[in-house]
Amino acid sequence: MFHPLRVSAIERITDDAVAVTLAVPPELRETFRHRPGQHLNVRYGVGGEEIRRSYSICAPATEAPAEPSLRVGIRMVDGGAFSTYALKELAVGDLVEAMAPMGRFVLEPRPGYFAAIVGGSGITPVLSIAATLLARESTARFCLIRSDRTAASTMFLDEVADLKDRYPGRFQLVTALSREEQAAGLPSGRLDRERLTGLLPSLLSVPDVDGWFLCGPFGLIREAEGALLTLGADRSRIHQEIFHVADEGAGSPPATRTTAPAESRLTATLDGRSGSWPVQDGESLLDTVLRSRADAPYACKGGVCGTCRAFLVSGEVRMDRNYALEPEETGAGFVLACQSHPVTAEVEIDFDR
Repeated sequence: MFHPLRVSAIERITDDAVAVTLAVPPELRETFRHRPGQHLNVRYGVGGEEIRRSYSICAPATEAPAEPSLRVGIRMVDGGAFSTYALKELAVGDLVEAMAPMGRFVLEPRPGYFAAIVGGSGITPVLSIAATLLARESTARFCLIRSDRTAASTMFLDEVADLKDRYPGRFQLVTALSREEQAAGLPSGRLDRERLTGLLPSLLSVPDVDGWFLCGPFGLIREAEGALLTLGADRSRIHQEIFHVADEGAGSPPATRTTAPAESRLTATLDGRSGSWPVQDGESLLDTVLRSRADAPYACKGGVCGTCRAFLVSGEVRMDRNYALEPEETGAGFVLACQSHPVTAEVEIDFDR
């Protein structure tokens, strides 16, 4: 369900990125109280078309009775309809429709040693995670390794510097610039698997880190995960959120092609209501539901954001792409409705699980 929220502040944080703060009315405070690392799905209409996008919340998570703080980072994307609108037209006082915060790329504050490897706008959810953790857990430590093109393109410089000043003994920052030399710190260049494999042991004991948070473009996530596994990290402690997939053919292994049934029927449960519909030729399960239920959850329709995650109750499906679900989730029976196609004549999914 979408709710109209009023824009209370817009701050230009780089030449191509803004931070947008949304005011939450008293009656919606608990609805929009986010967990550190979650994102907002927003929508707007242009030319009669509905556009939906997902943006991570960068503000620390709050606890009642404090007001929730909804501040999201938006970077301009070439050809991006909503990012262009946000940077060029959105103004304080405008209304933006948003769903309640969601996402499983989260860290509930607890004692321990945690680390993140982020690229570009991947800093957004990790900023919320680190700030919340360090504020609530006096013994927790956090190491942030971030990669950006140049210093000028680096989002949330002031906020990260503030964490370093506020928690000098518990927050460690390592910055790599791919297109610019730094006066101090790492030499210029991308953080690939080889470089990370050599760098990380000099910063921390990889196997002893209680949780790794990888966020950014797919290439960086793939390289970072490979380095961590090589260095002995426990796979169950590695959490990922991909912001951008440059190569349509990269990433998840291609789905095994199976013969689709001549006719198939989908049963889906959403917000406690169930329905059953025939699946049209070539249609994803999400598109089947959307023909009758406009409130079906989705944002990117590209297998990246995970908004359309559903539990496969019965039947079999083929997922074309999966950049959002971790192996534990797919093993437990969850699928991405936007990428799933029926393999059996009857399929049932549940969005409420």
